[in-house]
Amino acid sequence: MSYKQIKWMILIIPTLAVGIWEYARHAFLMPYISMKVGNFLTPVFLFFISMTLLSMLFRRLEQVQEELNRERAEKAALEERDLLARELHDGIAQSLFLLSVKMDRAESRGRGARESADFQELRKSVHEVNRYVRQAIANLRYPESPEEGEYQASMRSRIELTAKETLIQPWIEWSIPDAALSAKEKVELLACIREALLNIHKHAHATKVTIKGTLDGRGWTVFVDDNGRGIHTDPFHLKDRYGLRIMKERAEELGWKMLILPMQRGSRVEIRKEAHNH
Repeated sequence: MSYKQIKWMILIIPTLAVGIWEYARHAFLMPYISMKVGNFLTPVFLFFISMTLLSMLFRRLEQVQEELNRERAEKAALEERDLLARELHDGIAQSLFLLSVKMDRAESRGRGARESADFQELRKSVHEVNRYVRQAIANLRYPESPEEGEYQASMRSRIELTAKETLIQPWIEWSIPDAALSAKEKVELLACIREALLNIHKHAHATKVTIKGTLDGRGWTVFVDDNGRGIHTDPFHLKDRYGLRIMKERAEELGWKMLILPMQRGSRVEIRKEAHNH
């Protein structure tokens, strides 16, 4: 019942109740109830009717206040996250970009194959750090509240946005309900998918990418498949694949299993959470 309805009930019902009571008392109950008793019962009835309606109003006001406090807390948290994301973007991300430009200039003045190789390694490291910072910025811009509500995007729409950021247009088959994932799991799973797409974009030279999420009685599984060059060795031990190692660590911290498997054409990243994992 809305606040407005309760307000009108408080204004109307006690008046009607007293009017009906007084009419019935004088018309039908005078032989049975004395004037003194009737006068005593009138304010008693009015008190109980008013208290019943007012208790409904107070409960409704408490609910409204709780909702308002929750919305304020959520808004404050979102503002803090957005502020931190802007500070990361305006500070660290831009500094890393400037550092990359300076390294390019220094490399152009460098001499010898050894110096060139060192610059290549440094540039890769800077690019990796820059990518992780931008990933952190993107994660901060997604609310982590466990109450998804109306203000938070679905996982499928997040994945579509992530694919656009990585310049990949995948085929998405997603049947994992948002309720099956906690807020932390959504953030970490999205980061893993983003890393997988970035690696496909950088190394696989694929023309087709599929992201599939399924849920069954054993848990959920996410596949990221591509038809690129495939893998011929353990990618987690390659020296320039820091992102893959971090992605695997993310999964293992949450009790997920993560595999990178060769296929007949291309490769597959598989992330799986079994039902007994929490």
